[in-house]
Amino acid sequence: MKISNHRSSKGGRRSAAAVALSAVLALTATACGDDGSGTAGDKGNEGSGKGKIVFWDNNGGVRTDIWKEIIADFEKANPKIDVEYVGIASTEYQSKVDTSIQGGGLPDVGGVGAAMIAAIAAQNALEPLDDRLAKSSLNGKLNEDMVKSLQSAGGDDDKLYSIPTSANNGVLYYRTDLFKKAGLDAPTTWDKFYEAADKLTNEDKNEFGYTIRGGAGSIAQALDAMYGQSGLTSFWDSSGEKTTVNDPKNVAALEKYVALYKKTTPAADLNNDFTKMVAQWDSGTIGMLNHNLGSYQDHVKAFGTDKFRGIPQPVGPGGKRVQVSNPVDGLGLFKSSKNKEAAWKFIEFATSHAENSKFNESAGQVPANTDAAKDPWVSAAEPTKLAADALSDGSTSIVQLPYYLPDWGTISKTDNEPAFQKVVNGSMSAKDFLDTMAEQLNTAQAEWSEQKG
Repeated sequence: MKISNHRSSKGGRRSAAAVALSAVLALTATACGDDGSGTAGDKGNEGSGKGKIVFWDNNGGVRTDIWKEIIADFEKANPKIDVEYVGIASTEYQSKVDTSIQGGGLPDVGGVGAAMIAAIAAQNALEPLDDRLAKSSLNGKLNEDMVKSLQSAGGDDDKLYSIPTSANNGVLYYRTDLFKKAGLDAPTTWDKFYEAADKLTNEDKNEFGYTIRGGAGSIAQALDAMYGQSGLTSFWDSSGEKTTVNDPKNVAALEKYVALYKKTTPAADLNNDFTKMVAQWDSGTIGMLNHNLGSYQDHVKAFGTDKFRGIPQPVGPGGKRVQVSNPVDGLGLFKSSKNKEAAWKFIEFATSHAENSKFNESAGQVPANTDAAKDPWVSAAEPTKLAADALSDGSTSIVQLPYYLPDWGTISKTDNEPAFQKVVNGSMSAKDFLDTMAEQLNTAQAEWSEQKG
């Protein structure tokens, strides 16, 4: 996997000072209470390496069972350490962390994925882990690109604030039974993708070639389709200050992609988030679906393993595969922890070969531990195997999304998801949409660079 992450020498990346300022003014550096919880600015201490630690799961409910299994394994191997598990829904996790940074009650260890690192690290709440990793048995055993992705997302390539656990790669799922019946090749290229979308559509019979994501979460999928077709491999130009999102090649790619709506897709797609989109694909007669590894088991339940496949993003005309980054997930050590030694032991254990393999087999994701990525189950689950190969064999270029920008969440969701729906239904041009987004991104990047100095 090749990660493209252009940044200017004057500072295409910086600490999120603007985000942190209001929080810092509201915080004190006082020690925490007897429960071991703390606030940002509290440096914590190494502790005895024994006793209790608190772990926050950033996908509570979905991953609760597997984390409890890993915790049981850890406590058996480390009988003098007790781990308190707290499961928090992914939709509530960021706000829970932000509230605890300001008011106290942070855990020792928590899930810290690429999309949230910058905002948390900017408030001085995370412990840099570079030195610990260098001295650990994990050193050299983690996927280098996943590590680099987390470093980049944190806003400072010199510091690592989270140890990667997994990558949830994008997947193009397609109905092999429908493709065979229509005499179509697998959609391994964009030309074959568009051919299949057209040929598999028969609206009178409620049959469609593709389902497009128009609701929540639509922007990342649209960017994936754009860069995948255009072949552009960097989100920023050579200056590191101007985005390529509205490059003419991307504009043309988006125009072609959204033209699928209601021509080869259901009309309901305009408002579909991933849950509705996946449910629609699993229960209907639709040829193709773009999602990620997380929905693989849903498709197995719906079709078995003989009526569909999940493959990496199609390649472009030059045989090159380009895709935008899917956030890498990981585990962070909170700076306020009063038992950092024990907390680090837990992180090491959870990302070791056996436990990382166990976690990712349950989650259906690509393991960060390189030994775990070689385990038999990875080959048995074809979409995971193909994703792991694509991320490690040099066949795929990754366009790194700017998770480090404090405004990225607002730009990619609040500001532009409603606008993208207008593009899909034809009331806004792809060019106007991308020009507006580009202006927002360039402003955010300039502010980032200025504050970085």
